[in-house]
Amino acid sequence: MKKIFLLSVFTLLAACSQKENNASIESILASKDLAKIQAKKSELQAQMAQIDEVLKVLDTAKAEALVSIETVKDTVFNHYLEIQGNVDTKENILVQPEVPGVLVSLNVKAGQRVSKGQILGRVDDGGGSQQLASLENQYNLAKTTFERQKNLWNQKIGSEIQFLNAQTQMVSAQKAVAQAKAQLAKTLIRAPFSGTIDEVFVERGEVVAASPQGLMRIVNLGNMYVSTSVPETYIGKFKVGTEVSVELGSIGKTYTGKVRQIASSINPNNRTFAIEVAVPNKDNLLRPNQVAKLKITDYTSKNAIVVPTNVIQEDGQKNQFVYVADQVKGKTAVAKKVVVKAGQSAGNVTEILSGLSTDDQIVTEGANTISEGMKLNF
Repeated sequence: MKKIFLLSVFTLLAACSQKENNASIESILASKDLAKIQAKKSELQAQMAQIDEVLKVLDTAKAEALVSIETVKDTVFNHYLEIQGNVDTKENILVQPEVPGVLVSLNVKAGQRVSKGQILGRVDDGGGSQQLASLENQYNLAKTTFERQKNLWNQKIGSEIQFLNAQTQMVSAQKAVAQAKAQLAKTLIRAPFSGTIDEVFVERGEVVAASPQGLMRIVNLGNMYVSTSVPETYIGKFKVGTEVSVELGSIGKTYTGKVRQIASSINPNNRTFAIEVAVPNKDNLLRPNQVAKLKITDYTSKNAIVVPTNVIQEDGQKNQFVYVADQVKGKTAVAKKVVVKAGQSAGNVTEILSGLSTDDQIVTEGANTISEGMKLNF
């Protein structure tokens, strides 16, 4: 009805004076007569005022909107520092042979669990075992000679120089045996720690030597951690032992880790410091080089009022506000604009520092389509 009436008013005005007004306005503007232009402006303003009066009479019904509301309650609010890191383990190495030679035995395969010190393979000793046997014979002879010479010396038989020479030869032979054993031990390839053989790059019978590829890769997935860099402004926000939420998007898992190491220096290139977060790997799903998102709590409020971030709006005066359901009667209410002071945001909620109280009912869904004074249905 309102639209029909307005259409009739504008149609009547247009029909009666469109040609005259257009000509009159054009001629007045062309005359550049300030008094006439001001008079014409006043006339048009008076006409608009008449239209506004008619609208006030007709616009007696308030607009309505269907919304959802939510009652504000005290809750614990945690603000998180969210940063990205990489899963890693310090026990992830390429096994190298200590001496070059032919790989005469290979005792493991990919996927096999091994223990620290376990023999993984052996390189040809190049005659080292025969040399050791010869040196051991020489040592046994020198030891026997020394013992006999010692018995004679204890009986005051023979000279002291003979006793000392026998002793020197025995010690020298003993050292030669130890050195040969140490050299021979280098031909054995042992596991440096307990873990899993991830890959094997060689075959038995190949000539091997230290190389960038190595013989095999061994990984221990029981001592995993996430490494990342934190802006220097967060120094003092956490310490060794601080709990950290570790999210692995690739496997859809969230773990609780603890800060185990904090760097003592700042990287001058990006003004950050490194940290390591130990992460349990009970289900054996963590792997080196996985991408992780860390959430480190840097602020906590035990009795906070929080609202969904998307309901906070800003008016032309840069004031932040929300709509509250006022004059609630059953399933209806009136929209009331409330200016608030917003604090920090975490996830999809924001802490409200002032403006709201517990048990206030805020408009959540439909907040962007209403205005103050509008009738609300929910």
